[in-house]
Amino acid sequence: MAEGRVIVVAGPTASGKSALALALAERRQGKAAGTVINADAMQTYDAFPILTAQPAARERARVPHALYGVLPLSETLSAARWRTLASAEIEHCLAEGRTPILCGGSGLYLRTLMQGIAAIPDVPSTIREQANADWRALGADAFRARLAEKDAPIVERLKPGDRQRHVRAWEVLTGTGRPLSAWQSDAARPAPWRFVTLLLAPERLWLRRRIEQRFDAMLNQGVLAEARAVFDRAPDPTWPGLKAHGAPEFFGHFRGEISLEKARQIAIDHTRRQNGGLKLYVSFVFGLTLQKLASMFRAAAKPRFAAHLSEESA
Repeated sequence: MAEGRVIVVAGPTASGKSALALALAERRQGKAAGTVINADAMQTYDAFPILTAQPAARERARVPHALYGVLPLSETLSAARWRTLASAEIEHCLAEGRTPILCGGSGLYLRTLMQGIAAIPDVPSTIREQANADWRALGADAFRARLAEKDAPIVERLKPGDRQRHVRAWEVLTGTGRPLSAWQSDAARPAPWRFVTLLLAPERLWLRRRIEQRFDAMLNQGVLAEARAVFDRAPDPTWPGLKAHGAPEFFGHFRGEISLEKARQIAIDHTRRQNGGLKLYVSFVFGLTLQKLASMFRAAAKPRFAAHLSEESA
């Protein structure tokens, strides 16, 4: 399916990606009607449909949706695994004559799909379990220091405290005998499709208000009960799906450590901080220089829509 076209709707949290993807899917009638494919890491998990703002049942009934809520919280979803899942959905859509519409803000996932990734051998789950145990026993700083002795380049790219990615780097090193940074430097084969990307870049003050309004809407929709149901299962704190914005704060509230209002404000602040650095995000995902991006952003005609990116943009 090398001649297929894939639409990508990208942008920061709460910028309106899902609504745009749905509208695009509905505009394409007949055989070319669209299917919305999730490209957000946390929306792939099944336990927090409200907290992660997954499309509601009424929206899914309007057009086909894929890769939403398909994994339990305990499963690790790497960029490589998501690429495999997304590629299968894209192939399925194109085989049926439908238009695949990727929707999400996980930059590493989109970059991995579009630009390719080196083939890293599978690592036994026992090695991952031991790496997680080491993280708990050593602590984040000591684990990071140990990893830096073996793979300094990868540590430079990772944020301190990012357990999942530090553990991944260590398990690859242990399981293959080769640093993750070395694997990533191998040549990767880009995806065979043509990508047309719509980037939503709202005005910052609008987005800050939108994030707060959306979180309050989640509270009205029952997100507290949703989070409580997960908390009462006493989940393993290392489960990747528990990183959803709001989950750690709600759990702290359930333990009596902070008030609900405090949990609300921390979650909103975390989401706002995650949305910073839009130009760096776009540069990373699409391989455009910051100079090129600055020119594109200045040329944007509307405050909520900054750029239309495609393979010609570079």
